Order: sequence, then C-alpha cells, then structure tokens
Amino acid sequence: MPDKDVEPTDERIHPPEPWWADIGAWGAIAMTAFGALLAAWVFLRLPGTPPEPAYGYYGASKVIALGLVIVGSTLLTRRRARATSTEETDSQDGPQSR
Repeated sequence: MPDKDVEPTDERIHPPEPWWADIGAWGAIAMTAFGALLAAWVFLRLPGTPPEPAYGYYGASKVIALGLVIVGSTLLTRRRARATSTEETDSQDGPQSR
C-alpha cells in the first residue's frame, strides 16, 4: 500500500481566516464609523436609500455590530497579552522583597 510510505506529520491544516480577521482595531473603528454614516444616510433619506428604511437600518446595524465586536476582541486580546507578558517578567525576576 502506498499509504505506508508516507511519513505522518503533526502539522494541522487550518482553514482560511475570514476577511475581517486581520483588520485590527483601527480598521474596526473605521468600520463602526462607516456603519454610523450608513445609518445617517438612511435617516436623511439620501439617494440610494432603500424604499423601506428598516432594511437600511438593519444593514447599518450589522456593520456597526461587527465593528464593535472586532474592536472589543482586539482590545481584549491585547490586554491579555500584556497581562501575560507582565506575569512572565515578574516570575523571571523571582520573589520580590519589600
């Protein structure tokens, strides 16, 4: 069998990341601002607004919500990384005498 000749590896194949995974905090803030601009556009009934305003508000709210979730996740990840690095440096210094 040809499968026996293949050497097993521990590499795992990761699925591709979604399009919004690498936009970062500033990109997410821009996305939230863009969603607010969309909501204002619908509120003022400018050209291109859907006939039923609820559809426009729904789309704007999805953009705002996604932006807020990405901002929160990015900031939480940074905070956890900072706390972890602080704990590592404290443990490397050893017990502190006061």
